[in-house]
Amino acid sequence: MDLFDQDAGRPATPGGEREEGDELRRMPLAVRIRPRSLDEIVGQAHILAEGKLLRRAIEADRLDSIILYGPPGSGKTTIAEVIARETRRRFERTSGVLANVAELRRLLEAALYRKRSRNEETILFIDEIHRFNKAQQDVLLPYVEHGDVVLIGATTHNPYFFINSPLVSRSRIFQLEPLDEAAVLILLRRALESERGLAQLKVDAEEDALRHLARVCDGDARVALNALEVAALTTPPDERGTVHIRLKEAEESIQKKAVVYDHDEDGHYDTISAFIKSVRGSDADAALYWLAKMLYAGEDPRFIARRLIILASEDIGNADPQALPLAVAALEAVDFVGMPEARIILAQAVAYLATAPKSNAAYRAVEEAMRDVEEGRTLPVPRSLRSTGYRGARELGHAGCKYAHDYPEHFVVQEYAPLGRRYYRPGNQGFEQVIRKRMEGWEKLRQPERGKADRDGGRGSSRSGRGESQAAPPDGEASS
Repeated sequence: MDLFDQDAGRPATPGGEREEGDELRRMPLAVRIRPRSLDEIVGQAHILAEGKLLRRAIEADRLDSIILYGPPGSGKTTIAEVIARETRRRFERTSGVLANVAELRRLLEAALYRKRSRNEETILFIDEIHRFNKAQQDVLLPYVEHGDVVLIGATTHNPYFFINSPLVSRSRIFQLEPLDEAAVLILLRRALESERGLAQLKVDAEEDALRHLARVCDGDARVALNALEVAALTTPPDERGTVHIRLKEAEESIQKKAVVYDHDEDGHYDTISAFIKSVRGSDADAALYWLAKMLYAGEDPRFIARRLIILASEDIGNADPQALPLAVAALEAVDFVGMPEARIILAQAVAYLATAPKSNAAYRAVEEAMRDVEEGRTLPVPRSLRSTGYRGARELGHAGCKYAHDYPEHFVVQEYAPLGRRYYRPGNQGFEQVIRKRMEGWEKLRQPERGKADRDGGRGSSRSGRGESQAAPPDGEASS
């Protein structure tokens, strides 16, 4: 036995002879019935169907290092083991939780030795690779870059955020999706019929029970399979030795599901993004569903209320001026009442905002104005608008502002900023129709003054020092 064959006798691929028998029977059901070929894998057709890149690479044995990114129970470990079987490569596994730099170097050097001495290729599977720190990830780089080992990393976290860019750039990223109900049902029925599964127990599971497990597992096949095993092992058999699993036993075995929702990671940001986009898109039902998911997972209701306040201005604005005060009131009420009753307050606010008329005119207006300021449109304050509350102001020319309330309809034509452009362009939704008509009326009153300035050679705009025309904006928003 050489230095690098410390684990001689282990199978070169997963699922060898030593896994059969007592050792296999002691494993959880989800492990025992794990697929052993590409054709046995259920779900993930978007990357494993005939003709898809990953399947072609496996079948042609031309696989480079990959990172499998997806939720728990979606098949990341299964795919890694099947790849090792299909390509007949040695399979080594470790975890981002357990392995340190020394252990990692030992595995990598062993793989390098086998490649050079026996031309034996190694797949190194690292579960929860996102838990490796930068130093540990950097150890992998030269081995991955030179093809000394084929890395298969598995992570529930977005690799573009949680894995070093150099390692990501040397790997292909494949995103797995949660298994749908139909896929989980296939796995549950397979578990009941397989000798590696529960066939020896003579289990009779009702369809409603299986569908319940498939539905509430949240796309996590491991949760559904392990719940089925619990139900099968804890339900007394009848006089014929048959274990009957009904809906009641299924509900008891799976209990309350754990929603995939990490408060500072992908689940959090993806769900709040879907929530906000649903309200913006006026889909009250979708918005209420995402609200329920966040509350169920324990999200801070004040965080949700704060996001609603932002949305009330950004996406509704003056199309419904009541949206903002309602959202602010919801935050105050949520803080005062607390959970669980705060969910009712949030639901009312969400339903109102989702069904309110939408406008982002105010948001676009301030963004355009900010961009002008950042890009150099820093205008001096016209003299007539400057402060007059001190001695000598009039001598400096700080006078001449017309007091709007002294004029009919509290409006007077005068220059407030030498812009030559318009930022706020109200739309045709909700109350903004009223605002739009009001602004168009004011624009008609301004036209004669602007025409006079044009006849005077543009002298009306020379006070700004920029020589800009005060003509109506060219976007057709103003009434002629």
